[in-house]
Amino acid sequence: MEQLKPVVLIVEDEFLLRMDSAVMMEEAGFEVVQAANADEAVAILGARSDIGVVFTDIQMPGSMDGLKLARFVRDRWPPIKIVATSGLLAVEDGDLPEGGVFISKPYSAAEIAATLRSLTGLA
Repeated sequence: MEQLKPVVLIVEDEFLLRMDSAVMMEEAGFEVVQAANADEAVAILGARSDIGVVFTDIQMPGSMDGLKLARFVRDRWPPIKIVATSGLLAVEDGDLPEGGVFISKPYSAAEIAATLRSLTGLA
């Protein structure tokens, strides 16, 4: 029986970055679901129970930025792991919920794969 791939929800408003990240994650062995903003992400999370990691950009248009989304996800779906990323902002202690991971842009495929594997326990 094939083991189910961990599911990662990418939340990134820049289409090309989202596509690049999705390819990196799929090549690392993850199933990827995509959202262009926090509102889309919340709708997807409400509809699916298989998402294990939310990988979100911090700076996004819409009702929530990535940090607000991270806190919302932690409050509503505590088991979901959170990875936040930004090329402009530095995240300080307390900005992300406990257990959240920050990766600065530009990030490498190896960095993404290692972070996601450690969060999901995928060897």
